[in-house]
Amino acid sequence: MKFRLRRPARPVAHGRAAAVLLAAAVLATAAPATAADADVPGTRAPATPLRVATYNIHAGAGEDGVFDLDRTARALRDLDADVIGLEEVDVHWGARSDFVDEARALAGKLGMRVFFAPIYDMDPAAPGDERRQYGVAVLSRYPVLEAENHEITRLSTQTPGSPPAPAPGFAEVTVNVRGAHAHVYVTHLDYRADPSVRAAQVADTLKVLAADDGPKVLVGDFNAEASAPELAPLWEELRDATHGVGGTYPAIAPVKQIDFVTVSPDITVTAAHAVATDASDHRPVVTDLELHRRGD
Repeated sequence: MKFRLRRPARPVAHGRAAAVLLAAAVLATAAPATAADADVPGTRAPATPLRVATYNIHAGAGEDGVFDLDRTARALRDLDADVIGLEEVDVHWGARSDFVDEARALAGKLGMRVFFAPIYDMDPAAPGDERRQYGVAVLSRYPVLEAENHEITRLSTQTPGSPPAPAPGFAEVTVNVRGAHAHVYVTHLDYRADPSVRAAQVADTLKVLAADDGPKVLVGDFNAEASAPELAPLWEELRDATHGVGGTYPAIAPVKQIDFVTVSPDITVTAAHAVATDASDHRPVVTDLELHRRGD
């Protein structure tokens, strides 16, 4: 399988050199093709299961507005997911989350790898402090071969009056799932009632996905329901793996589903459900998927 090592934007768990070494080590130890794969060219290898979830963690605050990252970690652990996309992640952002690096902290509590993709990267609150960042993250039980923080169109909440413009915060990782490689993307689309920025973000997203080969999983808080016109182009390329799971927002008595796991046509969906928890103002969504490889 072709491997393209991209320069990581900012892996949280390791430095840039460590990320390169990690990728090299994974390549050296990747599981070989099975005998069945080699003996019968073009036949389908056994499916590889992968559980993927998405969760807008509300910066670690529950539906009650109380910051409690241990509660967030328990909710994530209960998902028993292999890969989790996180939205609204604070990294030394402010008092609302005790200036905690939530990406690293949650990865440590769960024993998972992490890649953090900031949307905002602001000056420290005080000289000598860490930079204030906010964005999305990926947690993974499996090795991360490559990672990138892509730009998509955004309307800044930090610079009033600024026009929509390209900005980072669209995470992509390639994970090695027992020899099967998959691209996983995490996004957080614009929340405003005007759908124009979301429409531009969808167009940008599809351009990023089109540059990659192989199985693709896009997860996130779309801030729109599946039937929204601005999301329609997504359904021409991806399938909604969470259809029928019920509402995800607000968490206590949800009235709409705006959190999704979507997949390319070469991925099989075997199950999906939303999880009732008040650890955030959203409910997480979990999907059981199958990746497929073909013999040489």
